[in-house]
Order: sequence, then structure tokens, then C-alpha cells
Amino acid sequence: MGKSRCYPSQKSLSNKFIGMLSCCCSKSKYSELDAQLEKKMSEEKVIRSSSGQISFNSSESIYSWFPKFKEGLKKIKGVFEQYDEDSNGAISRDELSKCLGKFNLQLKEERITELFTSCDINQSQEIQFTEFIVFLCLMDLLEEPSSSSSFKVISKELKETFDRIVDAFLFLDKNGDGKLNKKDVDKSLNEFYPWEKSPGNILKNPFMEMDQDRNGKVGFREFLFALIKWVGIDDSIGVEMDSDEEISDIE
Repeated sequence: MGKSRCYPSQKSLSNKFIGMLSCCCSKSKYSELDAQLEKKMSEEKVIRSSSGQISFNSSESIYSWFPKFKEGLKKIKGVFEQYDEDSNGAISRDELSKCLGKFNLQLKEERITELFTSCDINQSQEIQFTEFIVFLCLMDLLEEPSSSSSFKVISKELKETFDRIVDAFLFLDKNGDGKLNKKDVDKSLNEFYPWEKSPGNILKNPFMEMDQDRNGKVGFREFLFALIKWVGIDDSIGVEMDSDEEISDIE
């Protein structure tokens, strides 16, 4: 790319996320979107379970996919940098609109704003690379396939990566209600690996790390932010990617 950039660390981003969400005493501004995600994940659990489409049957099988998750998500970096026009390591609302316009996506403004706000976890009015990944994944998940605005621009490989992330969440969602509880997460993730030997960047208390708003349950959005960190993606990932890993990797 030839650009030298300075990105905030994932730890810093995580701390901002915790600080912002933990101080919310009233109903979360994300509650409406998270309710939509709970409903969607609950529906996906029924559909994929009945058809045998959930890819993972153990925590070990999820861990073995970590390198593939990382490689798949890194490919988004070329698109991110292309639309980060001022090279400040973040995409503004205007820059995002240009990005979506390039893909001829006709999303309603309310939906774009809703997704943008839910991913802008430190309320900077911009989204950094990890937040951009979450934005694309949520857009892919929530947009109806039959709609003119459905997210058809992603590659088959990236679509598979997003689908496998959903599968990982569904494996941990034992009762199929679209959210994770501490008992099931701790039992499942510790099934094959004691915490001192767990792979990647998973901490000794993964549920606490995921449950950023400390409400005792983890939705898909929270899970996605944690998983991105666990597989080794942060806001500086991909700055040395080859120049050919550009927009063609996601189209």
C-alpha cells in the first residue's frame, strides 16, 4: 500500500467499548438492533440445525478455523483503505456512503445509520477496521437475500467466513434463543482446552470479555467483536498486504 498509518490498539478499542457500554444505566441505544440480531440468530439456529448445516460440533473445531477466519477477514483491508480517503485509519459516514455507492447498494438511510452507529463503539463518528468488519458482517446477515440492497458484492470466500462465524455463535447458543449465557460458553470453550492452553488471544474469562455491557448475556454483535480479536485481527492488520489484495478480493 505504501502508506504509513497509526492505528489505535485493539486493547484500547476494547477498553473504550467496555467504558462506554458499562456506564449505560438506561436502555441501550443498541437494543433494537440487538433484538433484531437475536431473532435472526434464533431463526438461523432452527434452519441450520434442521438441515445439518452448522459446521462446528466442538470448541476444537472452532479453534481450528481461527487461521481461516483471520485470512478471510484480512482481505477486507484493501476495501477499507481504498475508502479511507484521508488515510486516518477510520472511515467516516460520508466515506462509507461512497463505499456502498460503489457497490450499488441501495440500503435505506435509516439502516445504514443504525448499523454505523452500532459499530462505532467509541462514538467517534468514524469506524475503524475491526468495526468495518462488523458492519459488513451485520449487513450481510440482516439484509434479505431477495431485496435489491442485499449484499451480493462479497466474494464466495468471505461469504463462507461470515457464515462460519455465524455457525460458531450457533454452536455456543445451546438453547437457540439468539444469545449466549455464561454457563454454556464456559463449558463449551473449555471442553478441549484448559484456559492456560487455550489458543489465540482468548482470555481466561471469555464470557466476561464478550459481555461488554455486563448484562449477563452475549449477543452476536458482542461475540463478533470478541472473535475478531481472538483470531488475531486488530486495526493495524493488513497494512503490509500486497497491492493486488485490493477490492477484487471482496467483489
